[in-house]
Amino acid sequence: MQAVPHDLVQGWIAYTSDRGGTFDIWLYRPQDGLTMQLTRGLGAEFSVPYWSPDSRRIAFIGTGNVVHLLDPVTLSVARIDQIEPFTLLDWSPDSRFLAYVKNGNIVIYNTISHSSYAIREPGASDVQWFPSGMELLFAAPDATGITQLFRIRTDGIDRRQMTQNTDGPLHDVRLSPDGTFALYTFPGASISIISTVDLANGNIYTLEGGPLAKNYFPAWSPDSGSIAYSATVYQEPNYYSLIQTDSRTGQSQRTLAVSDCFATTVGWSPDGSRIAYLSGCSGVESASELWIVGVKEKAPAIVLRGGRISALQWSPGVRKIPENVYTSFVYRVSFPYPASWRRVGEERYEGPSGFFQVSAISAGDRIADVCRSEAFHPLMPYGSSPRIVMTTIQNQEACFIFPSADQPAEMNKQAALIVRYPRPVQIGETSYNYFILWADVNHIRQIGRRLSFL
Repeated sequence: MQAVPHDLVQGWIAYTSDRGGTFDIWLYRPQDGLTMQLTRGLGAEFSVPYWSPDSRRIAFIGTGNVVHLLDPVTLSVARIDQIEPFTLLDWSPDSRFLAYVKNGNIVIYNTISHSSYAIREPGASDVQWFPSGMELLFAAPDATGITQLFRIRTDGIDRRQMTQNTDGPLHDVRLSPDGTFALYTFPGASISIISTVDLANGNIYTLEGGPLAKNYFPAWSPDSGSIAYSATVYQEPNYYSLIQTDSRTGQSQRTLAVSDCFATTVGWSPDGSRIAYLSGCSGVESASELWIVGVKEKAPAIVLRGGRISALQWSPGVRKIPENVYTSFVYRVSFPYPASWRRVGEERYEGPSGFFQVSAISAGDRIADVCRSEAFHPLMPYGSSPRIVMTTIQNQEACFIFPSADQPAEMNKQAALIVRYPRPVQIGETSYNYFILWADVNHIRQIGRRLSFL
C-alpha cells in the first residue's frame, strides 16, 4: 500500500470486519471514500482498533488473544503480549507506551524498546493515561469489594481513591481527553446507566439516557464537553438504538440518528463535528453498515456496506497547534511554544493552557546532584515526593522533575527540565553550566524534546 497523507480534519476510521472472509482490521478514509484491508488473518470478531494519539499506529487484540501493533501505512505488525479479549488498551499521550491490565497487574509497555514493567493491582480494569503522561486512572475494588476509581503515578506510588461509589460494579470507565472527568456505566449489561464524575471534587452526574436504561458504548467528544452513546429502544417486534449525545453533566440530551441494531459502538470525528456508528443488523446480531451523522446538521449517511462490522474507532487526527519560537541569545537556547502564550515577565510566558520560564544554574559537575537539589528544595515547590527522570537532550545530560500530588496549588503544576550546556554560558560575571526550563507538567516534555542550543 502506498503512503497517503493524513487528512488532519477528517481523520481515518479503523474498523473490524469480515468483509474479506475473516475478521480483520480495515481502514476507511472519509476524504475520498477509499477502503483498505490492513491485516490478513490477524483479527477477531472481538478486536477493537485503538489509534495512537499521533495516528501513526493501531493497537488491537487479535487471534490467539495476542496484542498487535499495526502501522496503517507500511502494514508492518508487531506482536507484543497475550491478554484477555475485551481488555482496554490505552496509549500514552506521547504515543510511546501502552497501558493495559493482565493477571492482576497494570502493565506499562514501551512500544519503542519493547520492554515493560508491572504495577500490582488485583482486580484492576480500564487503565488509562492522564494527559500529563505521569499518572494513570483505573477501576478496582476497594477494601469492601465495591468498584472505585483510582489514580496512581506511573512509578506505582501515590495511589488515591477518586470515588465513593456504593452502587456496585462500574463498567466502561473512560477518562475525558482533558483528564478532568471520567464516565462509567452501571450496574451491568441488562440495565446500563451512564454517569460522570468530576475528578476535582467527586461530584457525580447521571445522564438521562434512553427509555429502557440500556445505554452502551459511551464515548467522549474530543473537547471533553459531550458524550455520545447508543440507547436501546423497543418497538414491536424489534429492538433498535438511538444515537444520542449529552453534556458531561447531563440535561442536554439530543438524538442524532437511529440504528436498526440493538446497540452500536460510536466514534467522534477529530473535530467533534460528526459521529460514526453501525447499523444494518436487520434483525440479526451483527451490523453490516457504517454510517456517519453530523452533530449539528444531523442528516445521517451510509458510507460502507457489506460483511459484518463489529467495532470502529476514528483516528485522533493530530492537528498542529500554531506555534511561535522562543529564542534567547542570553541563555543560548531556542524552542517552540504555543502561539497563544504571551510574555508576562523578562523570561516567562503564559497562556490559557500553560506556561514556561527559563534560567541558568551554576553548580557542580554531577548533574544528579543538581537535579536533586532543585527537586528537593526546602520550600518544596514540587511537593514532598517529586520524581526525577534522567535523560538526554541534544546529546547532553539532562533530567526532568515532575511534581507529586501534594505540590502547592500556587505552583500551577510546575515541572522542570535541567540540561547541561554543551559549553558553559557567560551571563554577566558568572559562568553557567546548566540550563533550566520550568513549565507546566503537560508541556514540559514536548517543549524539552525540541530544545536547541545556539
